[in-house]
Amino acid sequence: MRADRLLSLLLLLQNRGRTTAPELAAELEVSVRTVYRDIDALGASGVPVLADRGPAGGYRLADGYRTRLTGLTDTQAGSLFLAGVPGPAQDLGLGADLAAAQLKLQAALPAQLAGRARQIQERFHLDATAWFRDADPVPHLARIAQAVWDQRVLHAHYRRWRGEVRRELHPLGLVLKGGIWYLVAGVGDGDGAVRTYRVARFLAVDTAEDGFERPAGFQLAAYWQESTDRLDAALRRQTAQLRLSPRGRQLLPMQFGAAGTRALADAGPPDADGWVRISLAVESETIAVGDLLRLGTEAEVLGPPELRRALAETVTALADRYA
Repeated sequence: MRADRLLSLLLLLQNRGRTTAPELAAELEVSVRTVYRDIDALGASGVPVLADRGPAGGYRLADGYRTRLTGLTDTQAGSLFLAGVPGPAQDLGLGADLAAAQLKLQAALPAQLAGRARQIQERFHLDATAWFRDADPVPHLARIAQAVWDQRVLHAHYRRWRGEVRRELHPLGLVLKGGIWYLVAGVGDGDGAVRTYRVARFLAVDTAEDGFERPAGFQLAAYWQESTDRLDAALRRQTAQLRLSPRGRQLLPMQFGAAGTRALADAGPPDADGWVRISLAVESETIAVGDLLRLGTEAEVLGPPELRRALAETVTALADRYA
């Protein structure tokens, strides 16, 4: 552990130039006293670390000194694919590996490219979690991810809507969608079908000694696209006819996403008051009523008649409750 930390300290000084002890301690997640000891250890090993005094002081390497100890481990190299999503990398147990890999990569780059890489890191950040929603608790994610890497069978205890089940799973891949982790896995004790599981609903997982064969030609990205398209088609089986106010047209994409955007693209011309008519793909009647109520008085449901009636009954019940 200390050898890894000393290498990280050396690469930090090489990549960033003059850096204070508190800044180094924060980056390495150690105490300032530990940084002082590590600086002494680097000096004793022959690394020319200089200490500049004064308000603008700090530690730096002697001019012209560069280390070539930048070899990546297997885990660090793999973690680079998560360089834009540090939060998920941390969830997968790769946070430290990602940080170390980035340091090594920066150290291996020419000065101009290393500076460009730092600029990108300082100016762009990806936050995969949706607004106004906490990320799912995923205590078993790291173990599931390891089973994915190692291609090992998982014995899982899973909570479905209809109750709890136990499954033997062949973990094929992990997907992060809107801040929610999903496991794509084959069902080992069934018909071998590939299914999707929400990671937060795993109550327990155990990794078996046995491995498994991945389905020939299976591609995670292609499966996920087909799966989401299938789900969207299965859910949005009805079409609602709406009138929308100008404000309602602004709200629709925020409330209904891509379905709302598509509906607006095919909207008819506005009337004298600026209202337009659209056809919107919606889910079942019960869900559609709740979704459409979020538009408030900025929308009117024209059809189908049973959806308009259900919405009217819900609004009447709300009015009675709050009268």
